[in-house]
Amino acid sequence: MKNGTTLRFGDVTFDPGRRLVLRGPRPVSLTPRAYRLLEILLSGRPNALSKAEILEAVWPGTYVTEGSLSALVKDLRKALGEDARSPSYIRTVFGFGYAFEGTVHEVAPAEPSVARHALIRGGNEIRLVDGPNLIGREPPAGIVISHPSVSREHARIDVVGESAEVEDLGSKNGTWRGETRLAGKASLADGDELRIGAVRLTYRGPAAGTPEETETYV
Repeated sequence: MKNGTTLRFGDVTFDPGRRLVLRGPRPVSLTPRAYRLLEILLSGRPNALSKAEILEAVWPGTYVTEGSLSALVKDLRKALGEDARSPSYIRTVFGFGYAFEGTVHEVAPAEPSVARHALIRGGNEIRLVDGPNLIGREPPAGIVISHPSVSREHARIDVVGESAEVEDLGSKNGTWRGETRLAGKASLADGDELRIGAVRLTYRGPAAGTPEETETYV
C-alpha cells in the first residue's frame, strides 16, 4: 500500500492521510491499536500475516498474549460491521494468523474543498475537506485538538459544496456555536464562533471570498 493512498472496500473508506476510517459518511471509532491492525492487514494483503508479526507491529517491544490479539480482531470486526462466522474482510488463518480479504479499490485522497471552508485557531488556518471532518483529541480524528476538555471524537463538520454543518458527537463538554450548546446538526455561516470543549475556533466559509481576497492566516 502506497503511503497516503486512500482505500475503499465495501462501504468502508480507509484514509491514512487523515488517519480516518469511514463506514459510508460516518467515522468509525477505532483505538490506535485497532487502526494499526487494519493498516498492516491492508498493507500485507492478500498475504496472511503471522500472529508473531502482528503482535510485534501492534505492540512493539511489549509482551502480550495471543488472547489480546484475538480480542483486538474481534473489536475491529465489530467496528467494520462484519460477522466473525462469515467474515467479509478479516480471515482467520487457523494456527497461523490473519489475512485481509475482499476487493479493495484505490480512490483519490480527500482534497481541500474547492469552496473555501476553514477553521481559525490562534491565527492558524485549518482547511476543511469535502465530506466529513472529524474533530477530536487524538487520531483517528483528522483535526486533532490536544486539550483535556476535548473528547477523543468530539464533533464533526460536514462540508458539501458551499455549505457546512457542525454536529456534536456526544462529547462530555459539548460543542457550542456562539452561546448555544448544540444538540443536533447546525448550519455554519462565515464568522461563526465555535467552542469545542474549552477551545475557541472561528469558522470561515465561502462568504469570506477567495484566498486572494482575504487576509492570509499564518
